[in-house]
Amino acid sequence: MAPNKKPYQNFLDNLRHAAKAISLAPSALEKLETPEAIHEFQVAFERDNGERVIVPGYRVQHNSARGPYKGGIRFHPEADLDEVKALAALMSLKCAVVNIPMGGGKGGVTVNPKELSHSELERMSRAYFRIGTEKGVFGVNRDVPAPDVYTTPEIMAWMMDEHEKILGYKSPGVITGKPLELGGSLGRSYATSQGGFYILQNYLQSIGKKPSDITVAIQGFGNAGSYFAEMAQEAGCKVRAVSDSQGGLMHHEGGFAVEKLHKYKQEGGSLRGNFCEGDTCDIKKMEEEKVTMLSNEELLQLDVDVLVLAALDGVVHRENAEKIQAKAILELANGPVTAEADAMLEKRNIDVLPDILANAGGVTVSYFEWVQNRSGDVWEEEYVNSKLKKIMDHAFDDLIQIKRKYPNASYRQAAFILGMERITNAMGLRGQI
Repeated sequence: MAPNKKPYQNFLDNLRHAAKAISLAPSALEKLETPEAIHEFQVAFERDNGERVIVPGYRVQHNSARGPYKGGIRFHPEADLDEVKALAALMSLKCAVVNIPMGGGKGGVTVNPKELSHSELERMSRAYFRIGTEKGVFGVNRDVPAPDVYTTPEIMAWMMDEHEKILGYKSPGVITGKPLELGGSLGRSYATSQGGFYILQNYLQSIGKKPSDITVAIQGFGNAGSYFAEMAQEAGCKVRAVSDSQGGLMHHEGGFAVEKLHKYKQEGGSLRGNFCEGDTCDIKKMEEEKVTMLSNEELLQLDVDVLVLAALDGVVHRENAEKIQAKAILELANGPVTAEADAMLEKRNIDVLPDILANAGGVTVSYFEWVQNRSGDVWEEEYVNSKLKKIMDHAFDDLIQIKRKYPNASYRQAAFILGMERITNAMGLRGQI
């Protein structure tokens, strides 16, 4: 865990660093540092026993110069305004980096959804979206949320239904990440991983390597990490190590067959659980499967070509940045490398492919869903992926152009510069700056 996590300060540090590189006007920087609107809700709902509960809810709308606000809603006991503000700001930049016509927003409810029954979760989800709809926060042309931590397509369906009840007519485009039956998009479930993998392919090509040349370690074997592992293996990468919240596994020879990792997780409840119970591990089984146990911290420090961070924010920080041995880092999670660690990695010539580029596949296919809902069209999966590839390829090319223009810029700085320039251009054209 990163010491003293300050997500919004981390964003501001990166923003100011990039603004300095391009001598951005102070008035433009100030606009980017300040969200356009912060909405705080008291979300009231009934427990199954009839008790009335009130939990804090948020929606931060950062910038809409390029289009309606776009960004997920998270249900988490540690969700707070600082974190939601940071994620909303990063969404503005992320949409601009991949050049889709959306702005940045983010929502959160400070609650542990695991402590709620299914019907309590539904009542709370509907209550949150009802308040936002009645206050004019959400709307198909205004603010379009999506799933995030501990929210699901089912929760998106409840929220959309609540919104439509209040409006009195259908408006499926108000929310993305919905079930396919209610206007969700094909390809959305693995879009974050697919977009990240397209970025990795572009990066490898730019340094003259092929996927079959490289070894990969993946921290996080949830939705994004597991799909990414499959894509990496299919392309010929050697998946040397993988971890989930309980710890990790490293393969002695070559790499894992990813279907085996799924099997381990299914049979043991976690990757480690297939071999160990508490501190007691089945050494014979480990030897047969050519597997060694690792902690999450040990996985971060492996000597691999690419370290994929697909778990939590702030996992690479000033205390462990010097121990990172990977040649490059790909950020599939939001904010996994702190600003301090970033500077340390840069000095050591470790490339960090930043979240606002590497995990933008998710918001891109969410945007596709919004387009399909508004036009009443349904796109084939192959078409979705070919369109996604084109957008991610262009974004990488645009980033390389920025790096040529500013030779000292890191990949993150270049991504921030690209996003900032596109947003401030739109603001300038609107006469806002």
